[in-house]
Amino acid sequence: MKKIIFYLFIAIFAGTGCESFLDTESYTKKNSGNFPLNEDDAEQLLTGVYTTLSRGQASPANTYFMTAELVSDDRYGGGGENDKAFQASAHILYSDLNRYQSFWADKYTGVARANFAISNLATIENEDVRNQKMGEALFLRAYTYFELVQLFGDIPFIERAPEDAAEAQNPPVQSSAKEIFSYIATDLKQAYEIMPSYPWNQLRSGTVTKWAAAGMLARVYLFYTGFYEEPSLTTSTGETVTKDFVVAALDDCIANSGHGLVEDFRSLWPYTNSESKKEYEYAKDAPTWIRDGENKEHVFAIKNSHLASWSTTIGFANQYCLYFAIRSGGNQDYHNTFPFGQGWGAGPVTPNLWNDWKADEPDDMRRVASIYDVTAESTGYFYGEDVQMEETGFWQKKIIATTSYKSNGVDLYNSFTSSTAYYGDGETDDFQIGHEVDLMVIRYADILLMHSELTETTTGMNAVRARAGLPPVASYTLAALQKERRYELAFEGLRWGDIRRWHIAETALQKQYGQPIWNRGIPTTMKPQQGGTVTRYQATQGFMPIPQSEIDLANGALKQNPGWDIPPFVSWSE
Repeated sequence: MKKIIFYLFIAIFAGTGCESFLDTESYTKKNSGNFPLNEDDAEQLLTGVYTTLSRGQASPANTYFMTAELVSDDRYGGGGENDKAFQASAHILYSDLNRYQSFWADKYTGVARANFAISNLATIENEDVRNQKMGEALFLRAYTYFELVQLFGDIPFIERAPEDAAEAQNPPVQSSAKEIFSYIATDLKQAYEIMPSYPWNQLRSGTVTKWAAAGMLARVYLFYTGFYEEPSLTTSTGETVTKDFVVAALDDCIANSGHGLVEDFRSLWPYTNSESKKEYEYAKDAPTWIRDGENKEHVFAIKNSHLASWSTTIGFANQYCLYFAIRSGGNQDYHNTFPFGQGWGAGPVTPNLWNDWKADEPDDMRRVASIYDVTAESTGYFYGEDVQMEETGFWQKKIIATTSYKSNGVDLYNSFTSSTAYYGDGETDDFQIGHEVDLMVIRYADILLMHSELTETTTGMNAVRARAGLPPVASYTLAALQKERRYELAFEGLRWGDIRRWHIAETALQKQYGQPIWNRGIPTTMKPQQGGTVTRYQATQGFMPIPQSEIDLANGALKQNPGWDIPPFVSWSE
């Protein structure tokens, strides 16, 4: 718990100068007495909050997003024989009880910075600017807590910035997840209500908007009322957030945000970039990838850039592209898997997703647009590369290293963004930190599908299906909606939350067993590990272990989640 206090203290007070603790005004340095006053000041203050969103990408295996992907029924852990963290996640096991320490620290730093911003943004003179910036800070705090409670459940809750160093020494208590959801609801509802109704493209790319707040409120509402089986969501002030309120917010987004579906599903994903698609048979006829910041379907995304380096800015790179890419050990020729390149081999796609999809929607173009089938697409794929585990021959195409040919038409860029046609200089090309595409958090198709689910109507669902060239469904059913979300939003970090809130996780996870896989290049089938994922889900309800170091320091103020008093995952059992 002392670590939490330390992160809070550093995140809030570092860099403010001694003047923060004196009863006098500083005329040379910014502090909470004279900052922020205008939009530029607010931008500086909020930049510190936004940067905590990408910090986790420096250790992507420890984040909620990657954990949610690996533990879902549509992916296995994968990676090499020594990548125990990947495989442990997929089997709801652990390789290190302190694995999530970095995520814990990053998220509580984000909370601290958001709290400080919320406490000080009232000084902004322009009302529209003040409401926009306050809405951004409220959203960012709510989103940060939402990831924490989905991953850990009951956690410490810090509502506001401490007023002085002495107050910062008081350890926060562990609050129930339900209580924290009430604060998340308060923040998102207020953010939605106060933020100006700017069209999405009038704000800088990556900026939280009123429409992002509406979408996140719907996502939180659906998870909370589903997982906890509650009829509504209550704010910390006792106000009820009803289904009608959430639907009205989505209606507002649909009617007034300017967001919409792009013409072709494939142009959402980087493999249709102009440098790769001309040599990739499956994308030649697709519209070109819509650059980050120009895509009307992006409701909220975490920004990445070409400024990533091996110093503290490694999080600027989309490291998920590296971790989810095809495993390299020197034998794999990535001309044979073009345009999908090398990486750590995490998250092979389960064969049951491919087979279910083919059986349910045999004419759905999204299946081939989302999943790389080495049998059909590769000219020389090598199984067991670098002792790859839980390999299936299926990889996802959405968030993955994407290559392109250099001007000589022979050699490959490890990332197409190294080309001068995109963000690079045509020379610098790092296969580990060269992936600069944004990480999409909320997409307009999700807005439409959440609207259909909440209203039990087909309008949004059929709009999504029409874009994929599929016939409309005649009437709404939850089963139809569940399939549509599974296929449209595959590999976007949402499936795990969906199967938990629909209470179908045990059934879905059971279907992973018996599927064909390769371990170290040797064919076998997926088998339960240390009791199996269904048993592990029953024991944990899908919550991961709180870092043991935090529990040890808390002197009884933190309790470990149920189900984690087990031996660690050591090796894959045949």
